[in-house]
Amino acid sequence: MDIAPKKELSLFDSVCIIVGIIIGAGIFEITPTVASCMGGWAGILAIWLAGGLLALTGALCYAELATAYPHEGGDYVYQTRAYGSWAGYLFGWSQLVIIRPGDIALLAFVFARYAQTFYAPFEKMRMTYAAIAVVVLTAINILGVKEGKWTQNLLTVIKSVGLLAIIAVGLFAPVQSLIPAETSDVTMGGLKLALILVLFTFGGWNEMAYVAGEVKQPKRNIVRALVIGTVLVTVLYMLVNGAFLHSLGQGGMASSEAIAVDTMATVFPVTAGRVIAIIICISALGAVNGLIFTGARISYAMGSEHRSFRGLGSWSTRFGTPVRALIVQGCLSLAIVIFAGSFIDTILYTAPVVWVFFLATGLSVFVLRRKDPLIPRPYKVSGFPVPTIIFCACCIFMLYSSVTYAMAVKPVGLITVVCVLLGGAVVYWFTEVGRERKNSYTNK
Repeated sequence: MDIAPKKELSLFDSVCIIVGIIIGAGIFEITPTVASCMGGWAGILAIWLAGGLLALTGALCYAELATAYPHEGGDYVYQTRAYGSWAGYLFGWSQLVIIRPGDIALLAFVFARYAQTFYAPFEKMRMTYAAIAVVVLTAINILGVKEGKWTQNLLTVIKSVGLLAIIAVGLFAPVQSLIPAETSDVTMGGLKLALILVLFTFGGWNEMAYVAGEVKQPKRNIVRALVIGTVLVTVLYMLVNGAFLHSLGQGGMASSEAIAVDTMATVFPVTAGRVIAIIICISALGAVNGLIFTGARISYAMGSEHRSFRGLGSWSTRFGTPVRALIVQGCLSLAIVIFAGSFIDTILYTAPVVWVFFLATGLSVFVLRRKDPLIPRPYKVSGFPVPTIIFCACCIFMLYSSVTYAMAVKPVGLITVVCVLLGGAVVYWFTEVGRERKNSYTNK
């Protein structure tokens, strides 16, 4: 027997989901590349501030949509209502088959890479650690919402404290570590890559929308969680980049292969490596757990409305979680663990799909105000339509940038992703449209 989701997430739980997912391993992995793309310190700080402000414009759009439609599934719900069932289906398909399992596997590998520095008795320990992370965290989220959210809260608090420790060390690093570097001109190609990576590192500010049906006092707490979570992460990212610049300089940032370790080593040269490895392991696990928690809600919403995924649209009476959706998501993530590539390549493969659906959701704010004018909107985008226009313009720029960059550097990955999306359209046609036409013909 199935039941409906219960409202078990407080404001603190909701903020922890957002912060925990956003602060994964990206801030440690892509910061050197961003520094090399942006020339000097002013460009570096500017691109991170711009990323935070753009994420905030998106958060405001999602706040209006999530409070107007406080159901499980987020974008799936908004795009279905705005454009039709095909749009929601393709979003859910892309999340289930491409984006969500890929993100989970990606961050599981980051955890594994640092975990194996402590103990690696055999050659394929990295894959083993990544698989263990996916299996254990999926199992915790199957056992109950409380177990999943408590795990998320604990990991988020620990990782935030760890990030604050890195900031403190970097800002109090010896003055002699400051080595001025010559600034270089920022190219359009460098700006595109930097913005793709920065906005990927901010990814997760919208995750609250996927669990809107489980938030206590959703009319107030959804908006608060989205804004508070996004602003907190922006402040932390600005501080951590300032700490990296203070301790290493722009040249040191750009050339560093382990930027957090190098920063900690300016004060604690002996223990820096192990301390950072622990912080990154916890940070990656927090992001993996959050992605597992929220991602299964998308599949659940999709399964509750579409025949081809009907098995995923059930909420377990025994555990109070979408067990089947969690199991399928975990299995797909494990499959990707076996075939995963590099960190930045994976970002470039999925970025065009991510920004297509972000744009569709941004535009749905306009569409649904016209289409559903009588739906109560406890919150409306502040300063509308300016933030929504800025967010949609950002999506268009990022879609263009990610497509052109991927075609120039890794066209095979982009083509593969497009083929997977087309596969989803074919499945939808035969399982949904084709069956409806057949039934209509039979009933005549």
